[in-house]
Amino acid sequence: MSKTKTSYFCQNCGAESVKWQGKCPSCNEWNTLVEEIVTKTSKTGFTRSSADGKNAKAIPIGEIGQQEQSRLAIYDGELSRVLGGGIVPGSLVLFGGEPGIGKSTLMLQLALMLKGFKVIYVSGEESEQQIRMRAERIGITNEQCFILTETNTQNILQQLQQLQAGLVIIDSIQTLHTSTIESSPGSVSQVRECAAELLRYAKESGTPVFIIGHITKEGSLAGPKVLEHMVDTVLQFEGDRNHVYRLLRTTKNRFGSTNELGIYEMQGNGLREVRNPSEILITQRESATSGVAIAASMEGNRPLLIETQALVSSAAYGTPQRSSTGYDLRRLNMLLAVLEKRCGFRLGIKDVFLNIAGGIKVEDPGIDLALVCAILSSNEEIPLSQHITFAGEVGLTGEIRPVTRIEQRIAEAEKLGFKKIYISAYNKKGMNASSHSIEVVSVSKMEDLFQKLFS
Repeated sequence: MSKTKTSYFCQNCGAESVKWQGKCPSCNEWNTLVEEIVTKTSKTGFTRSSADGKNAKAIPIGEIGQQEQSRLAIYDGELSRVLGGGIVPGSLVLFGGEPGIGKSTLMLQLALMLKGFKVIYVSGEESEQQIRMRAERIGITNEQCFILTETNTQNILQQLQQLQAGLVIIDSIQTLHTSTIESSPGSVSQVRECAAELLRYAKESGTPVFIIGHITKEGSLAGPKVLEHMVDTVLQFEGDRNHVYRLLRTTKNRFGSTNELGIYEMQGNGLREVRNPSEILITQRESATSGVAIAASMEGNRPLLIETQALVSSAAYGTPQRSSTGYDLRRLNMLLAVLEKRCGFRLGIKDVFLNIAGGIKVEDPGIDLALVCAILSSNEEIPLSQHITFAGEVGLTGEIRPVTRIEQRIAEAEKLGFKKIYISAYNKKGMNASSHSIEVVSVSKMEDLFQKLFS
């Protein structure tokens, strides 16, 4: 009789240890090691030899035939953009997000909108009646959408083989368990083994599988880190629950770019695609207000015009405060230092508050110019015109550096009716400004910009 073997797994990062420790040696989290039973089973991971029925052979890269990757067309334009143009057959997609953000709603909408083949929605968290109520609220019907409430992977795979599904959605991976592992559902061993079984099914059958995953309190995907390495695509659904807008980003994509962004609006009947986000991210005001500037930003290949808001006031408690919402606080401190050192503005004794309207987070350095203008507009109590926008990066020496995809930024500003855009003088090389109806103003230093705006 074989002896039962146990190991200790960290529930935060998935690291394995032969003995219990108070602090995980990998992620330094306390009291996260949990004892789990380890049983030696046959390998369940997908290999080429098991799928093709022959041994793999090394061949020169030039002799490998090129095949065009076919994709399943979906009616959700935002999800299709983030995935790279549709769903790749046989792909395994991990979909994560905070509780209540709308993960299950978006996946159920996807299952109901796909026509022409069977879609199986496997739920381990809700009953059939709860899913039916959500489907009625969404208002979409699909007779080819099947609901399965099951948590055992062996029973799930048996149902999938019988129905010959064209798409599988798992909600969620933390609720599944396999009989080959003697540990509780949601543990590191169970999550890894269940994901391996779904990966093998997806590759052998060519059926795309979407897996919904929970996240930790730090905002990262729960479970072992190897789960993100196993899947083909990792999608992150984020947003502030106090706002109606949700952002869909991809952090890993073997079949496309990882810089794309999808925007949704949460409504009573589900999630609605936002096809022109620039119009909703800019507040329509009757009169100009100080401390507001419009920035021409880029999210992947998608141009966005966003509203930056700044408030500068005298420090009431002696120590100046620096606060930023939706923007990197360290970069804000850098911009304030440039304004004080290179341009002579005394902002070291004042409170500075910064906000990106719409509840989104922006990492594009091309909005530096708009942020600086919003800060100075609030400091001098001089409102900026509502018909101008900015696209430029600010360097430590006070120069205005060029940004990427300037033509797309200008075209987006022109489409929304802006009259003037300020860009870096170095961006004008090779650009035909006469082809645009919007006035393109090039500046090379911060002093030149201030003279044109506030003189």
